[in-house]
Amino acid sequence: MLDRRAVLAGLTATPLAACATARGGDGGRELTLITFNIWHNQGDWPARLPLLVAALRAADADVIGLQEVLEDAAVGLPNQAETLAAALGGYEVRFVSTDPEGAPRRYGNAILSRLPVLEHDSRKLEPLDDYRTAIRARVDLRGRPVDVVNTHLAWQPDQAATRARQIADLMDWLPDDGTPLAVMGDFNAEQTDAGLAALTGDRFFSALPDGAARTTLNPAKGHQSRVIDHIFAETAHFTRATAQVIGDASLAGVHPSDHFGVAATLRLH
Repeated sequence: MLDRRAVLAGLTATPLAACATARGGDGGRELTLITFNIWHNQGDWPARLPLLVAALRAADADVIGLQEVLEDAAVGLPNQAETLAAALGGYEVRFVSTDPEGAPRRYGNAILSRLPVLEHDSRKLEPLDDYRTAIRARVDLRGRPVDVVNTHLAWQPDQAATRARQIADLMDWLPDDGTPLAVMGDFNAEQTDAGLAALTGDRFFSALPDGAARTTLNPAKGHQSRVIDHIFAETAHFTRATAQVIGDASLAGVHPSDHFGVAATLRLH
């Protein structure tokens, strides 16, 4: 059995000095977000689960975006986002999949929020044959509405054009009412990728500036070191308070996922 104290000690978030500043006391205007690709049920899910819970709990986020979330009745696997939310306590769950409602196996993205969810919706992104989705939650940040979007884009390195199309479709779908916006997820591309141009221009900034982290892909799982998991926030509405990579430690050779998470605290203007 995994020792819980060892889990928590081993999964302390690693701060990135290049982009972290003092959080300050203005908690009413601060929003802490996490994006984490949880690798569905690959590897040893029962052993990975407490490590994910520990990493998420230590980062203490208001809203969590999860990618590669699976529920599969055939293998007795409940919805993983629901399982994580129940372990953390205090989070509402919204889940989206291209698989139909009621299907025995559904795979997709989720948002967990401990802030009140004022409204939510989701979209199957163009091109539909890439089976990608986005999910939006409008949350109440102590009396101020904020839109948080979670997505997971095309994975092949040569699919920049597809990623650009997916982001364009996502942006066209979002409400255009001036609500502060943060977009996060597994974009399967570094910030220099042409497909992410709509999110790396003047309108948005990245919680992890380009070059601030070595990788969000876990080299222990055979991945090349690249930062492909991002949190983008609107420059007109937010500034960065802190940012860090989380879930990058292992316990007894077990890692939380084949990705690391990104946590960021944003300050609302």
